[in-house]
Amino acid sequence: MLLTRLFERIITIGRLRVVDAYGRSTTFDGSPGPSVAIRFHDSALHRKLLVRPRLFLPEAYMEGTLTIEEGSLYDFIDLLAANLEGLPEGFLGRFLNGSVGVLRRLHQYNPVSRAARNTAHHYDLSDRLYELFLDHDRQYSCAYFCDSGEDLDTAQLNKKRHIAAKLLTRPGQRVLDIGSGWGGLALYLASECGVDVTGLTLSAEQHRVAVRRAAAAGLSDRVRFHLRDYRQEFGHYDRIVSVGMFEHVGLNHYDAFFAQLKSLLVPDGVALLHSIGRMDGPGSTHPWIRKYIFPGGYFPALSEVLPVVERSKLWVTDVEILRLHYAETLKSWRQRFERNRDRLRAIYDERFCRMWEMYLVGSEVAFRRGGCMVFQMQLAKAVDSVPMTRDYMLDWEREHSGASDRAA
Repeated sequence: MLLTRLFERIITIGRLRVVDAYGRSTTFDGSPGPSVAIRFHDSALHRKLLVRPRLFLPEAYMEGTLTIEEGSLYDFIDLLAANLEGLPEGFLGRFLNGSVGVLRRLHQYNPVSRAARNTAHHYDLSDRLYELFLDHDRQYSCAYFCDSGEDLDTAQLNKKRHIAAKLLTRPGQRVLDIGSGWGGLALYLASECGVDVTGLTLSAEQHRVAVRRAAAAGLSDRVRFHLRDYRQEFGHYDRIVSVGMFEHVGLNHYDAFFAQLKSLLVPDGVALLHSIGRMDGPGSTHPWIRKYIFPGGYFPALSEVLPVVERSKLWVTDVEILRLHYAETLKSWRQRFERNRDRLRAIYDERFCRMWEMYLVGSEVAFRRGGCMVFQMQLAKAVDSVPMTRDYMLDWEREHSGASDRAA
């Protein structure tokens, strides 16, 4: 059948055994590599996987109509990714790996009202869910592993310190945190740097937790959180930071985002943008991720961001690319999720657990094999707002590492 021919074209590394919905077993062998077996439980999959495999394959696992009989879900997705990496240029490669879609700007149309709904879809889930797989401080973005043996909590503390070093803060300055999450970075900057922080989020759950945390830390006089879109903010700030929020802005709104950032910065202000990106140029959001996990989301290539920054007349004063840091972060989240699967199943159900397992596994593999990365872009209005060399970053991190570790 046609699906058999498709697998024959794809599998050149490792072994995949497929048991179809009628019980027929076919093995596809490539060069030496991992071995995985899967089973279909719905004959409709034979057609669906030929039409939209990027949507229907993860959906089938989520719905239980595709099960893993040998190996794990990670083994299966990694096997597919390893084989897709080697596909030659042409229609099949574009079809299976994704290409720039003609509707991608429509998918990323995120006016204020729609942005709020998209945020609620993912971030207003049970508070217990995030508590069970994130680090102690609930940092839901790429950690920074200075050493391969570091645990997640240490790596997330490293990330906050690394970002603080790039912000060049001074006590008493006003800082805006766009996409403040559960408040961890804002609280760190206030306590470690002595600054006044305003955090913006569109998630009611995150806002509730962040306000509570600020009060518990005795920092409510220096840290406040608002349920507010970045386009609705006003005033002027010495420093602006945004971590893990730019992925939700959408291509259509990049000009508005950087124009607003520039208008909110004081003349000698500094901003730090931390975002997931892609190393292989413009693309489109994975259809399953767009439908079930992050509606309206997109990971941009730097070639899509830098022209907008240039038009805004902001200085790009530093860019750093974090490659495998997010893969290791996602590995830790995935392992924590699995350890707490029974508790999470009690909150939601098995279908939800399979959906999030697919999300975490697929995301980790995307950072190991799929060209995903994280960029940190430092921006300024004035050419002399930051020192001429990067030594100040390392100096600040060394100076604050001991105090930060004790506080953590």
